[in-house]
Amino acid sequence: MSAIENLRQVMKDLRNPESGCPWDIRQTSASIAGYTLDETHEVLDAIERNDTENLKEELGDLLFNIVFHACIAEEQGQFNFDDVAQGITDKMRRRHPHVFGGQRDQQLSDEDLSQQWQALKQQEKSVPDNTGLSQESGSNSAIYRARQIQQEAARFGFDWPDINPVFDKLEEELAELRHAFDNSDARAISDELGDLMFVCVNLARHARVNAEMSLRNTNLKFLRRFAYVQQQMTLAGIEMDQQQLEQMEVFWQESKATVG
Repeated sequence: MSAIENLRQVMKDLRNPESGCPWDIRQTSASIAGYTLDETHEVLDAIERNDTENLKEELGDLLFNIVFHACIAEEQGQFNFDDVAQGITDKMRRRHPHVFGGQRDQQLSDEDLSQQWQALKQQEKSVPDNTGLSQESGSNSAIYRARQIQQEAARFGFDWPDINPVFDKLEEELAELRHAFDNSDARAISDELGDLMFVCVNLARHARVNAEMSLRNTNLKFLRRFAYVQQQMTLAGIEMDQQQLEQMEVFWQESKATVG
């Protein structure tokens, strides 16, 4: 029996109504969706920390979640794990005609490949092009969803032709946010802040940067630099509080050259 077959059998044993685990038996795809999202984030965290051993473990946890969802669906007569594996295999072959097609082309640029991917993806959809934007999904991060909305709107031609107007829009939204702060309008501040972040995602999209990963990298950079500031403040015997902000800023600037 292969490793994946062993894993699927473990899942079936856990879900066995007679002898399985009470918690596993009670679960539905909806109830474990949050765990699946958590495991995805933990995979990303292991990659960012370049922790190969932990990455292996976290990929296993994520795979277990996939097997869990497939097992539940199989019990309900919807699909099984083999259907999932076959489905993604068929899709990858369709989406890579330059590899699996009759005429292979290894010279396509990233932009060509992206356009080809989106065109093939659209062909596979059962809905026509003019159905409008897809509805909100609460399971995605707001940054991911903003990018998805913008990409869908671009299919209808509702998009800036280049990145320069996006910078103009960024300045416009920043001015509106300042105005909201000047008026101490809490609701307007929230609205304008959301608009500003939406434009930032659009800026990242036009720059071909993954905004989600960009922010995650910034989070890690902040943590490295802040840890340096804490260390230096401790070595200097200085308490970290608002009164010492000027000294903390000195160490913060040092951290840029020291820890990146």
